[in-house]
Amino acid sequence: MTATHLSSNASNASNASNASNVSNAANVSNTSTIWQMDPMALDARLRDFLQEDIGHVDLTATLMVDEAMTGRFEMRAREPMTIAGLAVAARVFSLYDAGIDIERLATDGQTVPEGAVLMRLQGPARSLLTVERTALNLIQHLSGIATLTARYVERIAGTGAQLVDTRKTTPGLRALEKHAVACGGGRNHRLGLDSGVMLKDNHIAVCGGIAEAVARARSRVPVLTRIEVECDRLDQVEEALAAGADVIMLDNMPVETMRRAVELVDGRVPLEASGGVRLETIRDIAETGVDFISVGRITQSAPAVDIGLDDVDAPSMQAS
Repeated sequence: MTATHLSSNASNASNASNASNVSNAANVSNTSTIWQMDPMALDARLRDFLQEDIGHVDLTATLMVDEAMTGRFEMRAREPMTIAGLAVAARVFSLYDAGIDIERLATDGQTVPEGAVLMRLQGPARSLLTVERTALNLIQHLSGIATLTARYVERIAGTGAQLVDTRKTTPGLRALEKHAVACGGGRNHRLGLDSGVMLKDNHIAVCGGIAEAVARARSRVPVLTRIEVECDRLDQVEEALAAGADVIMLDNMPVETMRRAVELVDGRVPLEASGGVRLETIRDIAETGVDFISVGRITQSAPAVDIGLDDVDAPSMQAS
């Protein structure tokens, strides 16, 4: 199938009533760009997802729906949520059948109430039914991540700390899940192991200590790449500072110990708090004065939100 360019229609006058039901998540620009992923790579991944579900043929749709039949559907939010992956879901439909007319009524990074119409689709009924589950799986999962991320961001508002994600992502979905974090108002940490040097306890043990590990990394790392050191004690924080670490991670430290680490570092390098962070604890951590708080739960444990694809009117599914 020929791929087609997808453009948002949220500004059209015909969408004004629905657009009034959406608002921007905190500190999130209205963009549907998956900046971490090349469009060709994204399309290839989406084709793989479709192939996984369809196999040789959608047997039910082929048997039950005549090729000439058309359908009109609306994608609706069935609970309040922050949207992520709407453009991705639209792209899934477009990649499978360029004859599907797609109208997006919301934008990634927006919060919507229950009942909001996110997208309208019209075209070959067989294609719409075949693609439905793959598209919904993606937007439900990604919007779940964005929605949970927004809750964490809201908890630390006004503290100066920034929420960042981790590499605890679903294999094959990392770029999309990190996009969802950004839609929820979070920031992205490393995209992969090649995005920076992070010296954790085992790396340090192999090298014989923090000073030795930092010196070894510094002698070989690309010149503009930062080196982060994981510390779980104050004496390690002192050693990491002396060794010239660019960033220090405070790993599983009690809040009071984090506060002492912030005083010790005194703004000389950024501090990241990590380890077992929950909605109930993140505010106290943020108020210690750390710069970043990394949370694996926002990608690893976010529940999917409820989004449905509803037939606008059954009589419209008729032969043309």
